[in-house]
Amino acid sequence: MSTADNFKTFLDNIRIDNKEIISGRYGEITCALNRTYRDTESKTANSLQVGSYGRKTAIKGVSDLDMLYILPEAVWEDYNVPKGQAKLLRHVKEAILYRYPTTNVVVDTPVVRVLYKDFHIEVLPVFRLEDGFLYPDTRSDGSWKTTKPEAELRAMREFDAEKNNNLRRLCKMGRAWKNKHGQAMGGLLLDTLAHNFLKSNTTYDTRSYSSYDEMCRDFFKYMADQPKQVRYAALGSNQWVKVRKSFQRKAKLAYDLSVEAIAAAGQANEGAKWRKIFGTPFPLTAKVQKSARAGTFRDTEEFIEDLFPVDIKYSISLECTVSQDGFREHLLRFMIGQGMLLRPRKSLNFYIDSCDVPGNYELYWKVLNRGDEAERLDIIRGQIVKDTGHREKNETTNFRGDHVVEIFVVQNGVVVAKDRIHVPITPVATAAAA
Repeated sequence: MSTADNFKTFLDNIRIDNKEIISGRYGEITCALNRTYRDTESKTANSLQVGSYGRKTAIKGVSDLDMLYILPEAVWEDYNVPKGQAKLLRHVKEAILYRYPTTNVVVDTPVVRVLYKDFHIEVLPVFRLEDGFLYPDTRSDGSWKTTKPEAELRAMREFDAEKNNNLRRLCKMGRAWKNKHGQAMGGLLLDTLAHNFLKSNTTYDTRSYSSYDEMCRDFFKYMADQPKQVRYAALGSNQWVKVRKSFQRKAKLAYDLSVEAIAAAGQANEGAKWRKIFGTPFPLTAKVQKSARAGTFRDTEEFIEDLFPVDIKYSISLECTVSQDGFREHLLRFMIGQGMLLRPRKSLNFYIDSCDVPGNYELYWKVLNRGDEAERLDIIRGQIVKDTGHREKNETTNFRGDHVVEIFVVQNGVVVAKDRIHVPITPVATAAAA
């Protein structure tokens, strides 16, 4: 397959596959609120799809869907009173529950979250202004804040057309990257960075799929070179969008990997190189697929995206202590950074160093053995297993190779954070995480 064919297939693989269900849920909520506030049952009037879904930059697995419900001006005085913001959110919740009493609906200021099995919709009740909307903020006894999503939607639509439809596609590929590498990053920030990148040069103004390898490479370089800052002016609205977690290091890794992938163009491992950046949605070459089937080992590796939707928005960090009787204990990342060799007969304790996921969630682990010895011994592993409640995993170094341990945070049926740590067992050893 050509570069153009590969990226066309990749973008097709990450396309949202449940649009009808999402649209139906939007319509149900809109209908419930219209019935309460306007005595009509329209499923489209007075609501606005915003966020990544509204900007048309969301991909398969999207879990956060944003919606504005535009309230009639006649009820402004009812809520523009002390603690009226909290009352408004409570009334919106009650209106949705009245129509759909079995639905899980919670107030999470400044929105009302409607929780479904695979995704949730955040409903923001607003009053229209000339150039934006007022929305309720219940902090500090209540106030009204301004948002301008229509300007963001318009900027995305117009600039995408100016750039030969490359902006939205770049945003989608960027989402696949952040989901693969566990980069906690808001959708609006990613879209803003993609917009700023394409605005800063004219290289890709008339190019398309055949240049997407170079466009991705240059975008990762652009992000890696960004100065450290806590916020950006969002495209269109120029309202501030926060940087949740520094992205430069993982962008630099993606740039390095994309250079390798471009160098492998036309080779049997080209698709595998791109998968290191974008994950399993990127197509493999037929030669690689045939080779894997012809192996004498059992390919037992599982992929988290086959079990749950993946929509990374928080961060988790793994660490590992390496120990052996009679020897000093070390952290694995420290050993790797210092160029220290990981020998056999070591005990490995993987644990969570930090996690900023709020509320309740479940943890899943994956231990993958890679390399010739893993295949020869038929011990690939790679199954995804639920944490037993200890929030840690113990392994030993048994055979050489570059092995990987991953952790996944699943909340409301969606993977919202992930991290991985490599376990490089040196050739002088006889194994790794097993």
